[in-house]
Amino acid sequence: MCRHVAWLGAPRTLAELLLEPEHGLLRQSWEPRRQAHGTVNADGWGVGWYSPARPEPARWRSSRPVWAEASLASVAPHVASGCVLAAVRSATVGMPGDESACAPFARGRWMLSHNGVVDRAVLPAEAWPAAESVCDSAVLAAHLLAAPEELAERIAAAGAADPAARLNVLATDGERLLATAWGDTLSVLRTPDGVVLASEPFDDDPAWCDVPDRTLVTVTPDGVELTRLEAP
Repeated sequence: MCRHVAWLGAPRTLAELLLEPEHGLLRQSWEPRRQAHGTVNADGWGVGWYSPARPEPARWRSSRPVWAEASLASVAPHVASGCVLAAVRSATVGMPGDESACAPFARGRWMLSHNGVVDRAVLPAEAWPAAESVCDSAVLAAHLLAAPEELAERIAAAGAADPAARLNVLATDGERLLATAWGDTLSVLRTPDGVVLASEPFDDDPAWCDVPDRTLVTVTPDGVELTRLEAP
């Protein structure tokens, strides 16, 4: 299991989103409050963000625990973006441990993080060549990012094929966020300058709202929309 967070809104620094919140991803790497599967997230981390320099996102990923990344505290206050996606990893048993297995995964303008587990056998064979790693999350990401407009349908189909799957994902193309709650917690925070989606609240702001299980969340500059996901 993993923990992840995404932001869409006015530019915020990586430090504001990952390091400064009392229960942000840094602390969730060793002391998550809502994690039901696993106890720590020490198998790597990653963050992706967008800038005006190019349409594709920049990514920084590592197989080390995020608390061991000495340069992050120095760099994070200097990098700001209106769209950020980050995750800390608790690897599924038997999956690879190198940084290519750490989210966010990317294809073109899109990035995606998976919080959960899925049987790779239920995913199409054509997803494997495009996957950044052979881990379940990377193969799932390749399958979903091949057709982001079908994300909801593909999540529901994977969930139907593997009833034990946990399929919480965060995805973005820099202009919108897509997220699914399927088998684990997901929360949303609306603020005056943007929206946060996260596995669990990174502070005790009472404005956080829990997303019902089996729900698609769509965040655009116009607002937040929740749609029920139904297995085919």
